[in-house]
Amino acid sequence: MFFYLSQFLSILLMPLSICLVLILYGFIRLKKNKGNGILISGILFLLLFSNQFLSNLAMNTWEPEFKELTSLPKYEIGIVLTGVTNLNKTTNDRTFFNKGADRATHAVQLYKLGKIKKILITGGQGLNPTNPNTEAALLRDFMVMSGVAEEDVILEDQAKNTHQNAAFTKEILNQIGIPENQKHLLITSAFHMYRSKGCFDKAGLNTDTFPVDYYSNDSKFDLPTLLYPDPYSIYIWQKLFKEWLGIVMYKVAGYV
Repeated sequence: MFFYLSQFLSILLMPLSICLVLILYGFIRLKKNKGNGILISGILFLLLFSNQFLSNLAMNTWEPEFKELTSLPKYEIGIVLTGVTNLNKTTNDRTFFNKGADRATHAVQLYKLGKIKKILITGGQGLNPTNPNTEAALLRDFMVMSGVAEEDVILEDQAKNTHQNAAFTKEILNQIGIPENQKHLLITSAFHMYRSKGCFDKAGLNTDTFPVDYYSNDSKFDLPTLLYPDPYSIYIWQKLFKEWLGIVMYKVAGYV
């Protein structure tokens, strides 16, 4: 129930939904000469959310700084969160990625550099996929093809959200006899790291963070960035609003 409520609010309380509701309601109220302000508000919000500079500034502020590879100590296990494969495109001989492939590719890089000895991948199928494989299995296949030894990959393939990623990962680590005080490297998208770290802390897992998959760019002050509306900017705000809403819901549920 919590999962479906979260998905519903993720649609209803998003920037584009808010803009469209205001514009539509304002247009309806125009007939009674009461909708001018509402209509103008909807248009202004649409211009605000489509501004490239503001969306990038917001995401840049939210995402933690990346960490230099050379500054990292060595870890026994790197924990990789899924949510990056296309489970609606079925194939048996490769892995199709969505945005976020850095979670897998950077984990492979860390492994080959000797920064992590093993990789634990956590993630099941999510909501209504057409691909019968789990995300963890698909990432495992990619990593093995990329040179990671299969015996160095640990799978957790039941989790459907970040809370379960943490809880089920702890169960797996307990099953294979990993001490609870051992520190692991948590690898996930930068925008998602705050919630992920909170869930793993709540589960009692000791982790350092390694944010990847950045949505923000270095700030620019050219004319297109400052003035031209951009649909991708609305997408950035959608990602932020969904993540912020998820954090609120997780706090209410006691997951972080």
